[in-house]
Amino acid sequence: MKFVLVTGLSGAGKSEAMHAFEDLGYFCVDNMPPALISKFAELCLQSQGRITQVALVCDIRGGLFFQSLFNALQELETMNIQYQILFLEASDEVLVRRFKETRRRHPLVGEEGSVLEGIRKERKALDELRGRATLILDTSHLTGRELRAQISERFGGEPSRRMMTTIISFGYKHGVPLDADLVFDVRFLPNPHYVQSLKALTGNDPPVEEYVLRWPAAQRFLRETERYLAFLLPNYVQEGKSHLVIGVGCTGGQHRSVVMANRLADFLRSQGYPVVVEHREIEKRQQKA
Repeated sequence: MKFVLVTGLSGAGKSEAMHAFEDLGYFCVDNMPPALISKFAELCLQSQGRITQVALVCDIRGGLFFQSLFNALQELETMNIQYQILFLEASDEVLVRRFKETRRRHPLVGEEGSVLEGIRKERKALDELRGRATLILDTSHLTGRELRAQISERFGGEPSRRMMTTIISFGYKHGVPLDADLVFDVRFLPNPHYVQSLKALTGNDPPVEEYVLRWPAAQRFLRETERYLAFLLPNYVQEGKSHLVIGVGCTGGQHRSVVMANRLADFLRSQGYPVVVEHREIEKRQQKA
């Protein structure tokens, strides 16, 4: 089990870090009391493999409870759980500016105290924990996207597996999927709807697939689109995109778009991408039946 403790200075980017871990498929919990860490770890171990990646934020917001963190880490070691500590920090100047921009009070000072005073207290309180960190990231000059990229690089799996792709076949007469990032129109291909023996079938049936793919235009569409996606998806992954939705549309969403969605999904899987295929109009028809 991958077990990551995210900690560090207030304002250094722990919330952004948690978003990055969520995108990587980690089970995330913010502001976890140290006394509950070992109990939570036990639940994860008993999940029968459903929870294999965990990221917890534990920081100075826990007040006096935070002092028991080292005991919690010792308990993890006793349980033979190999954990990593990600410590986020930034310069005093940057942290002060971030607090002023968000108009938040530092958790270690009251209404009369200064942000800088709170930052200095927090640095001193976290000094020992910083010394035990597996990885220290200074976010002073990092954008949110750059921080997510660094976390993805260090804590993610293979690059091609960091982005989920959903391919949706649909009919234009029923509307384009609202969440589609890319849309391919295959209405230029001969329509099986007008072939009497194929009309009642769908693109999931071999006779329809054979009919759609027999045309040179269909073969070329697949070649060109696969080449386009082979270029595009690695760049999306590098940019930090976690989910891509591709729409493939024909008139009714029963034949041509279904065949092409299935073929494009097969291609992306062969490239190592996790893919989910949804045949929107077919699924709607089945639900009505």
